[in-house]
Amino acid sequence: MKRGLRFSLPVTVVVSAIAFIYFCTVFIFIDRWFGLMTSPGIINAVVFTGIAVMCVFNYGFAIFADPGRVPSSFMPDIEDTDVPIHEIKRKGGELRYCQKCSHFKPPRAHHCRVCKRCVLRMDHHCIWISNCVGHANYKVFFVFVVSAVIACIYSLVLLVGSLTNDSQNDEQQNADSFRIAYVVSGVLLVPLSVALSVLLGWHIYLILQNKTTIEYHEGVRAMWLAEKGGNVYKHPYDLGAYENLTTVLGPSIFCWICPTSRHIGNGLRFRTAYDAVSAASISK
Repeated sequence: MKRGLRFSLPVTVVVSAIAFIYFCTVFIFIDRWFGLMTSPGIINAVVFTGIAVMCVFNYGFAIFADPGRVPSSFMPDIEDTDVPIHEIKRKGGELRYCQKCSHFKPPRAHHCRVCKRCVLRMDHHCIWISNCVGHANYKVFFVFVVSAVIACIYSLVLLVGSLTNDSQNDEQQNADSFRIAYVVSGVLLVPLSVALSVLLGWHIYLILQNKTTIEYHEGVRAMWLAEKGGNVYKHPYDLGAYENLTTVLGPSIFCWICPTSRHIGNGLRFRTAYDAVSAASISK
């Protein structure tokens, strides 16, 4: 299900920044360093354009894709032997039920106060895409962050190289006419490169643990309570680093950067660390 088009100031800011950085990178940094019509210039322009296209495509998909809607007919089956665990409320021990949406919550689903509905495998609500990051658009959000980090670092290298080339060729007077573009680009690229790299590192950690941002914070509390009671807490959806990667990004390494998400299932049931235990006990 696709979302409707509506104005969002943060999204407008992001699109404007992407357009500005792309224009400056191709038509100023590359042109002034290599010359846009030279072989190195054409190669760098094509490569950077490819990264920019991938970035914009995944960003658009993350915005307009529905992150995952809970079916109105969903009903947890506590007698289903194929589901070894059921998520319950911290207080009362009852199955999780959303009073606002008037339906049961599937595993890993949470209610978003901004979107005013429950989202499957909700990670967080992101103002920069004006949408939730959830089951159906998490992978494209991650690929967008990866491509954005590469694009920012690439553009920053070209900016520095262009300035260095100007100073070596005594073209400072010509470079002065582009001073504003260099300054604004630097002001944008440096903090963006740092912030997006930190965000990328965070989500790589989450993927390797098969956690969402919400589950990480819930896990901190669960770990504290387990240690307090003399027990050891283990995240139930942690299948091991490689299995976690393939669960989120896809079964083949060649499709990890592709926006396809056919492998993710319906978002109502997820493999757990207890599945293997249950299968082993049945085989015995």
